[in-house]
Amino acid sequence: MSSVAVLWVAATSPNPDSMNTCGLVRASESSRVLSRCQNQRVNHVLRCRRGRGGSVVSSSLVAHSAGEMSLSSEEKVYNVVLRQAALVNKKQLRSTTSHVLDDVKKPRDIVRPGSLTLLDEAYDRCREVCAEYAKTFYLGTLLMTPERRKAIWAIYVWCRRTDELVDGPNASHITPMALDRWEARLEDLFRGRAFDMLDAALADTVTRYPVDIQPFRDMIEGMRMDLRKSRYKNFDELYLYCYYVAGTVGLMSVPVMGIDPKSKATTESVYNAALALGIANQLTNILRDVGEDARRGRVYLPQDELAQAGLSDEDIFAGKVTDKWRNFMRMQLKRARMFFDEAEKGVTELDTASRWPVWASLLLYRRILDEIEANDYNNFTKRAYVGKVKKIAALPLAYAKSVLKVSS
Repeated sequence: MSSVAVLWVAATSPNPDSMNTCGLVRASESSRVLSRCQNQRVNHVLRCRRGRGGSVVSSSLVAHSAGEMSLSSEEKVYNVVLRQAALVNKKQLRSTTSHVLDDVKKPRDIVRPGSLTLLDEAYDRCREVCAEYAKTFYLGTLLMTPERRKAIWAIYVWCRRTDELVDGPNASHITPMALDRWEARLEDLFRGRAFDMLDAALADTVTRYPVDIQPFRDMIEGMRMDLRKSRYKNFDELYLYCYYVAGTVGLMSVPVMGIDPKSKATTESVYNAALALGIANQLTNILRDVGEDARRGRVYLPQDELAQAGLSDEDIFAGKVTDKWRNFMRMQLKRARMFFDEAEKGVTELDTASRWPVWASLLLYRRILDEIEANDYNNFTKRAYVGKVKKIAALPLAYAKSVLKVSS
């Protein structure tokens, strides 16, 4: 299942012990054991809307056989939200109490006589990749300030490369060990040690903006999940997967896009909304691609909810649209729309230079749900998409919503 960013990389060698990405430099051969300890209990639970009869179900603590309590998926994710929000707040506090420029810690660009700096070349390459593989998204980034758009390109390219490890043409050769090496490479990147030109762009970006490494680690964890899982027993499991492969993108991006200085919303609430947009987008991907995933032997739908609707994997593999399937799909679409509604609350709080492209993305992706309905819920043999005319028509509405901001 491709993540929301439609990501890109190629592991060109069939040998799992070597990983050449984008035809460039070999990745690190070392593996690192990464600590993922939860240092504090979450005192706030991100509500998860189930979309069943309009009810709202809050996540709960899960009891183990030994009597210990573990965090639900929503609470685990909320820990990451709190961490990223704290990092942003710390940077804002530092910037208001001193006059140190944002790029004081930025490594000095390497200059080649008679040419652009290597970093300029690196960002330009990221721009080319984004323009080639995500045309609509790329046009939206052009509405941002030059520095922000470069950073977003760098993040996009890393996400695409990561996704392609398990969803690209060489995915059959990727092993968990290869993902461990990719994560070790990420750790080096955040320490300023880049392996290739595309790495260099992201290494520079994370010194300029308060971007936390955890969402990047979590995206790699989502790739690991794709290697070992093809079924999800309930929405709690599916929610965690959606966070890993798509919700993480929102947490990576908001530090770059910025929050409106006039906003009265908490940093935490804006990141919650960014998370909700990623979840909504991935749920939309899942609902759009049911038939495509089934042909790969994958079912990204909650097994317990399928059973409650009188459906099974065999019904999905048969690919027949029945009344049971229509009723099931109505509930799934309703849930996805609820996450989009949550996301809207945060888009209005973004910096003015970032709101329009995000609004456009939100409106266009949500319309895919309308197209699924228009196809009579046949997502087995018909691919729901938003046509060019509808895309163009959505832009004025997105612009109007971006300028008519109402502060929370």
